[in-house]
Amino acid sequence: MTESKGPPPICENRRARYNYELLEFYEGGLVLSGPEVKSLRAGGGQLHEAYASFSKGELWLVGAHIAPYRHANVQGAVGYDERRSRKILMHASELKKLKQARETQGLTLVPLKLYWRHGVVKVGLALAKGKNTVDKRETIKRRENERATRRIFKGARG
Repeated sequence: MTESKGPPPICENRRARYNYELLEFYEGGLVLSGPEVKSLRAGGGQLHEAYASFSKGELWLVGAHIAPYRHANVQGAVGYDERRSRKILMHASELKKLKQARETQGLTLVPLKLYWRHGVVKVGLALAKGKNTVDKRETIKRRENERATRRIFKGARG
């Protein structure tokens, strides 16, 4: 699958593009409670330290931060865990393919963004390979060269 531009994200993990070489892109539904959905509508989510992991044959989003909804019932919010694991819903064939790629090729499942699709929260995932320091430097050089070329061409149009 290829990554599409699609709907605007609720939150993004922009650091993932720097730390990983993204190979294949996937989409899955996220199981959330009502106040979590309302909190995401208000912009209360982060994916900075999140990752996807398999447990008992199911895929889980671990470490994603969803702030408590401030208008939620106070009694229900007392035991609220902002970083609890949340289940990712995908087709069984996709789960099998992802699990196999993780085990055989040593790839990582990285959550890239959360976004709305037809009123449902979706998570964009990528099968990724970790970059080493040399690869990161090359990424920085390439980005700076592209920025310089754009600046030159923009100035040439005058």
